[in-house]
Amino acid sequence: MKFPPSILEEIKARLPVSAVVGKRVRLAKSGREWKGLSPFNAEKTPSFFVNDQKASFFDFSSGKNGDIFKFVMETEGLSFPEAVEKLAAEAGVTLPKITQEAQVQEERRKGLHEVVELAARFFEAELQGDRGGAARRYLASRGLDGEARTRFRIGYGPADRFALRDHLAGKGVSAELMMEAGLLVHGEEIAVPYDRFRDRIMFPIHDSRGRPVAFGGRAMSAEVSAKYLNSPETPLFHKGSLLFNHHNARKASHDTGQVIVVEGYVDVIAMSLAGFPQTVAPLGTALTEDQLTLLWRMADEPVICLDGDKAGRKAASRAIDIALPLLEPGKSLSFALLPEGQDPDDLARSGGKIAIAEVLGAAQPLVDMLWTREVEAGPLDTPERRAAFERRLKEPLGQIRDETTRKHYRREMEERLAQLFASAAPARAERGRDGGYQRGRGQARGGRGGFPQVSPWLVGPLKASSQLTRTKIMAQGRGEDTREAFILLALASHPDLILRCADEISELSLDGPAAERFRQALLDAAMEGILDEEVLANRLEQPRVREAQAQLLAVTGPAERLKLAQEADPESVFDSIRQAIVLHQRARTLHSELKAAERALADEATEANFAWIKDVKARLETIEGTEAMSGD
Repeated sequence: MKFPPSILEEIKARLPVSAVVGKRVRLAKSGREWKGLSPFNAEKTPSFFVNDQKASFFDFSSGKNGDIFKFVMETEGLSFPEAVEKLAAEAGVTLPKITQEAQVQEERRKGLHEVVELAARFFEAELQGDRGGAARRYLASRGLDGEARTRFRIGYGPADRFALRDHLAGKGVSAELMMEAGLLVHGEEIAVPYDRFRDRIMFPIHDSRGRPVAFGGRAMSAEVSAKYLNSPETPLFHKGSLLFNHHNARKASHDTGQVIVVEGYVDVIAMSLAGFPQTVAPLGTALTEDQLTLLWRMADEPVICLDGDKAGRKAASRAIDIALPLLEPGKSLSFALLPEGQDPDDLARSGGKIAIAEVLGAAQPLVDMLWTREVEAGPLDTPERRAAFERRLKEPLGQIRDETTRKHYRREMEERLAQLFASAAPARAERGRDGGYQRGRGQARGGRGGFPQVSPWLVGPLKASSQLTRTKIMAQGRGEDTREAFILLALASHPDLILRCADEISELSLDGPAAERFRQALLDAAMEGILDEEVLANRLEQPRVREAQAQLLAVTGPAERLKLAQEADPESVFDSIRQAIVLHQRARTLHSELKAAERALADEATEANFAWIKDVKARLETIEGTEAMSGD
């Protein structure tokens, strides 16, 4: 029985070798590998090694080696199909029926790989040709010389609307395959499909095997609304499951025991050229759970390297929220914040390897970043504010699924709270003769009552992970959600607001299928720069989009519809959208905490756990009350 290679790769991506082998062999960490006694021969000295980065095992005593399928076959006496079925069940991967249709689909995937490879070669040739002159000069100004262009296969997409289409057609590639590979823009309102990437510097995105599967394009013109444009989702490309430069960074991370995460393609290239080839980047979005799983297979504590400005700290906050539910013994993150105003590319060019190493060496563990985030979220100068601070800390800690890790985090935070409040107590302000308060000895500057008062850097509330949002407790109903409907319909009524909210909307977790479809239509319009009201209206007239819009309108009430009127004040609508986003995210996080509290109560029926549940429910009711008042 033959299984599609893509399915086998997915199973291996979900199951580290150490997890599979560890069920039969007691493994101990040995540098960047695991070691244990051979399961094939009796021995007293370990000669059996497992390497998660290479996804393989090797037994020196018997000479046997291979991947997880080979290990199960050797140790359990199974055939290859039986080993695949067993491991697929463990990984939660549904095996396709080996039908003629499935074989045809796999052959089609191979065809798509060939099409994307042909496109990559075309873009590379164009960069070296007459039309690539301006792109070459730009790359040279960024320090991306011939070596960088060759190593990362950088190319150029000409401004001509049909340059790539005509080139591929000349090689016998059908327009259907080009569209399926995400290379052409098409739709019901587009009579003639045209090139998606025009007048852009092209960065190929590779899968774990080093095959190009998609592209990221940087606009040469400053007038284009979307500076960076990625390929859409295709049978080969799921942007939340891949990392830029993953195929190159895997070996480097194994050699160094480290993996570094930056934000952009150019940052990855600059870091690699500066001597840090173990650098990767998400693909234009916040870090996802799947990407974090890939990172943890490369190193136990990836370093998230971000700009030190407000946007960088916001990105750090999102990474914290994604990582918290997934933390387990030995798996975490650290954060290296760059000097404000500099990105990795700037630092690499100005300070070189030494400057980068200094920033990485000062990386803070996740627990420190979480503590700092919550401390700086507001002043702590009254009993009520300190009580609110303690309650805020419970929310993220409740998301940690691993019981042991959650216990140690709670203990750590309790100790820090005790130290913070104890150190501030002797410095409590004393009332002076004039009725005011005077700073006590040792009191921190800028605060009252000895508690720090610092400018907040946390922008927006905590967010639940995508996995938790799929649980029953997170679902708010079988149909569409009123809050989601209002956010999206308000943006459609006021197109000028779409770009102002594009980042938040693209990362918003949605429950409703109609909401997801309508959001994608808005984001597609923003990426293409189609924000003219009349043109956008025509785009939204596509049948499936129009159907989604009708479903969203059906769940809105009179208060929401007043704000959807085009004559409504745009700034007032913008404020309402932002408030709705905040309430939406906060509610999802509280639902997540409620589930954690219920789980804790089931494990241990204590007064404290019961009070925790009541507290979370009260906060959920507060959110509902706030929304009700805002809709009056």
